[in-house]
Amino acid sequence: MVLFDLDGTLVDPAGAITDGIGAALRSHGFEVPDEETLHAMVGPALVQSLTAVAGVPADAVRDVVATYRAGYLSTGLQQSRPYPGVIECVRALADDGAVVAVATQKPEWLAEELLTVQGMRHLFASVHGSPRDESRTIGGKTPIIRAALEAHPHAAGRAVMIGDRRHDVEGALANGIACIGVDWGFAAPGELEGAGALAVVHSAGELSTLIQGNP
Repeated sequence: MVLFDLDGTLVDPAGAITDGIGAALRSHGFEVPDEETLHAMVGPALVQSLTAVAGVPADAVRDVVATYRAGYLSTGLQQSRPYPGVIECVRALADDGAVVAVATQKPEWLAEELLTVQGMRHLFASVHGSPRDESRTIGGKTPIIRAALEAHPHAAGRAVMIGDRRHDVEGALANGIACIGVDWGFAAPGELEGAGALAVVHSAGELSTLIQGNP
């Protein structure tokens, strides 16, 4: 079983997330962090990033999220693009008999929508994400990965997570599975290795070879 993170792993947001967060913060009168900090906000749940990183007060988070989501639905879904070779990698894994699923901190309904718009939804056995009410998001990536494993008990014993941030690695290890990091996403240098990633790959082709070489 192969679990993929979404933004920064399967799909390149092409600035849709960072620019959208900046625009939402600005429209509500909050200071916009620098580009490096905005990149660090991609991966965790948006509510968590807004409060912990951008310093948005709890009573304003819901409004900032709503503004961001409206902009993302308007342009971000179409602006995003699959990373080079990713579709071929996922298809090859599925053709080889692997159960391939998505585990993301993006709200599950929005992850489904993004994959549909990008023509990728049919490639995955299931999609697992955060609840629609993002204020109820707790536990980070760990419960999302757990839900994906529980959805496919026949394959969960031979599972690996693929992701671009330490949250993917930490959530995988908390569920007793390994995580392979990808270096084309939003991790800072050394972040994935420091979190305990089994390996860090540099292309979708390298990822496919690594997984298929370790059945």
